[in-house]
Amino acid sequence: MRSFVRVAERGSLSSVARDHGVGQSTVTRHIAELEQALGVTLLNRTTRRITLTAEGARYLDDARTILRLVDEAADGARSAADRLTGTVRISCTAALGVRHVADILFAFQDRHPGVCIDFRLSDVQVDLVRDAVDVAIRLGTLSDSSMQRKQIGVSRRILVASKGYLDEHGRPDEPAALVHHAIVRMSNVTGSDRLVLHRANSEPSIVPVADRLLVDHGLAARQAIMMGRGIAPTHLWLVNDLLEAGTVEQVLPDYLPEPVPLSILFVPGRARLNRIRALIDALHGALKGLPGIQ
Repeated sequence: MRSFVRVAERGSLSSVARDHGVGQSTVTRHIAELEQALGVTLLNRTTRRITLTAEGARYLDDARTILRLVDEAADGARSAADRLTGTVRISCTAALGVRHVADILFAFQDRHPGVCIDFRLSDVQVDLVRDAVDVAIRLGTLSDSSMQRKQIGVSRRILVASKGYLDEHGRPDEPAALVHHAIVRMSNVTGSDRLVLHRANSEPSIVPVADRLLVDHGLAARQAIMMGRGIAPTHLWLVNDLLEAGTVEQVLPDYLPEPVPLSILFVPGRARLNRIRALIDALHGALKGLPGIQ
């Protein structure tokens, strides 16, 4: 039944086989045996795609409910022994994951050694159901209304540059002066071809950004800042240690880029499992305390 549900979600026998660490023939046999036991065909299989039959679509909903109850029963039995066990799969944007979330997960695992953490770093928004992810930490506006979410707050962003860069090229005293500076631009962020800066009780200042250095990873942007490649809009949690050390400085502190929402996303029903609920609570508490989270 688990194999059937995963194949229905992934649309691929080979992907499910890799996920489970078994051969594709094993997954194929599981589906065949299930169909034989039920006396109906659940999946239409061609060389190009796998789709649900009408019977398969009806069975899928019931199978998910049954498997959730099986997981909850096992979880309840383990809880009676006052211990958390099982696997939790977490997805997180790469820079935040490396800089801060990994340490949160390590501390959680130290408290609950029976929990296996499957930590996946990606700046591409994953499909939690298709990719079998229990919890996702998301920066930005959420578009998947079918998932449950726990709002953490917003992540404050600032302009920064290395001390060496500013010593060589000067410190801008107004947004318009930024057009004369190199700007480190995130190529995978919509609208990054211009800086929109907000100042209290003033209209936003909009500054076009020239394409001199584009990166698609937060850690690459951090490295570019450290190496004096220019001024960059960045999350405070990404560079807080560099600011404290004095190797980078905040630029135009009265002008701030728009903050970004930070949320925890999870599949409805999965938070009933004690290990997942406990991890969500631990993440929520720890992420609220990160630099720049308001």
